[in-house]
Amino acid sequence: MANTAQATKRAKQAEKNRQLNASQRSNMRTTIKKVIAAIEAGDRDAAKQAYDSAVPAIDRAAGKGLIHANKAARHKSRLNQHIRDM
Repeated sequence: MANTAQATKRAKQAEKNRQLNASQRSNMRTTIKKVIAAIEAGDRDAAKQAYDSAVPAIDRAAGKGLIHANKAARHKSRLNQHIRDM
């Protein structure tokens, strides 16, 4: 456990940031799953609409350092490819 005031404060900040990061990561994953569900259902318009809302969420996660920029690009590219193949 933290033995100093500074360590106590840093532990509180770390926990707060961990929870915020988990929430934002979960939101990103949820938007990706919505796109995948629309693709599997065969609904191109819904897939495009879900993709348009997923891209900013993926970019936000990459901008905040939750995921690597290359991983964000890979997700967007693969989702877009699936939509184009429909």
